[in-house]
Amino acid sequence: MLNRDILSVYFIMGTENCKGEDPLTVLEDACKSGITCFQLREKGPNALKGQALVDFAQKCKDICQSFDIPFIINDFVELALKVEADGIHVGQDDASLQEIRDLFPQKIIGVSVHNEQEMLEAVTNGADYVGIGPIYETKSKLDAEKVRGVSFLVKARELYPEFPIVGIGGIASDNAKEVIDAGADGVAVISAICESKNRRETVRLLKCENE
Repeated sequence: MLNRDILSVYFIMGTENCKGEDPLTVLEDACKSGITCFQLREKGPNALKGQALVDFAQKCKDICQSFDIPFIINDFVELALKVEADGIHVGQDDASLQEIRDLFPQKIIGVSVHNEQEMLEAVTNGADYVGIGPIYETKSKLDAEKVRGVSFLVKARELYPEFPIVGIGGIASDNAKEVIDAGADGVAVISAICESKNRRETVRLLKCENE
């Protein structure tokens, strides 16, 4: 089973999330600041495509490797295969878990889930972890599902005490503890780190290391 500590501070970013700051600089700073996993989610009207996306993904992977941080690709199976990412994260509308596992036999596979049936299918069909959300209102994902709070997260942890779970959606340093207390192994964030003026302190707070 996946080491659940990897999900502690799960940073998600694409080039459109960086508000004028160089994305590779943001990623390197986040790695230095203590993130435990990184997912490249390149979406939006001005998102990179083609070779530019492949080149950017490779640079992101190189940065992650230098800090020994898992590098995950969101949705793009072909890209993940091309750059030999450490894993892939998919939603409910993507290829089946079995198809993805056949392509990534030794890789990390994460799945977004929103209810008990989707959670059951993810667990039984070979996912390594699930992302549950959006916990709070989020501005980073325009097509986000409705806000769910922590109720399903609590239920999922009761049903699967040992299964790796990361909470996502509107999570910041001031509400991360509620998500961890509800049963998540970690928090997945975009804006909280992309827009932070002090990423080391932000990561510390997201880890709920308040002492």
